[in-house]
Order: sequence, then C-alpha cells, then structure tokens
Amino acid sequence: MTTPITKSDAEWREALTPEQYRICRQCGTEPPFTGQYWDCHDQGVYQCACCNHPLFDADHKFESGSGWPSFYQPVQPDSLTVRSDTTHGMRRDEVNCSHCGAHLGHVFPDGPPPTELRFCINSASLILDKS
Repeated sequence: MTTPITKSDAEWREALTPEQYRICRQCGTEPPFTGQYWDCHDQGVYQCACCNHPLFDADHKFESGSGWPSFYQPVQPDSLTVRSDTTHGMRRDEVNCSHCGAHLGHVFPDGPPPTELRFCINSASLILDKS
C-alpha cells in the first residue's frame, strides 16, 4: 500500500475544479444522468480524480439505472474505505479513496453477482485511464 496523501484545504481547492472539490472534499453529489461517466462504456481503469489512485476496472462497471457510474467491486479491496453516513436522514455506507480520503459516493447491497454490491460513484470523483 502506498503512503496516504495529505494536503491542506487550500491545496485541494487549488488542485481540483470547483465541482471536484465540492464532491470529493465536501461530500457532495452530482445530479443523476449528468456526470461524464454514467453512460461511458470505454475500457480502462477509473482512478481517483484527486490522487490518481486506481479504484475501479471498467470490466466491473454495470448499468444500474441510477444515473451514476456503478461498479460491483473495486480494483483491489484496499483501494477504498467505507464508513457510515447518516446525513440527509438516511443510513448509507460512504465510499472514500483509501489513498487521499476523497468522497467517491456510496455502496449499496443491491448489485449484481458475484458481490451483490453496487458502488454508486460520482463521475466528478473519477478519471478514466484508457491506457
């Protein structure tokens, strides 16, 4: 595992677009069916928009109908951290990049086999590496 990234709030604001900062550093979300990757079918590895840490393989992406990119498993189990999120009067599991702590989205237990998980991720928190 690589050394976690730590930056000041000012450094994150400077490094990210306003939308990326709002979503990744302030736990925001983008409206469904609007993000760059919700309907993307290109091959590659989705990386964290904040630190380029590999998160999801395009082979593990599926059509969930939710309007956000959805994956049934991460590239590696330790690519992500999950924590309880009780905001907005709901109980959800928030997904973060294990390398820099960026908010990515949420994970739900209604995905396809083999994991039965749906990692519902904001496009603004991702960069697709097609190489």
